[in-house]
Amino acid sequence: MSTFFDSIRGIGFRRGPRRVAAGIGGGLAQQFGINVWLVRVLVLASFLLPVLGVGAYVAAWILLPWQDGRIPLERAIAGLR
Repeated sequence: MSTFFDSIRGIGFRRGPRRVAAGIGGGLAQQFGINVWLVRVLVLASFLLPVLGVGAYVAAWILLPWQDGRIPLERAIAGLR
């Protein structure tokens, strides 16, 4: 399982330091070099597609690492052991 999480870290995407909720919008803005508020508006607009928008956000929240490389799902699995 650590290979899976290491491959996610290898993508280079991190949650942004300028976060409102989970840092997904800030991370996307930083990765693509665009305004963080534009990304946040687009993320909120994606919530109009209930399953796709919210589901993608929750998946990103669970799988994407923080700035220090910690992944919430990895920590949850390690806590169960």
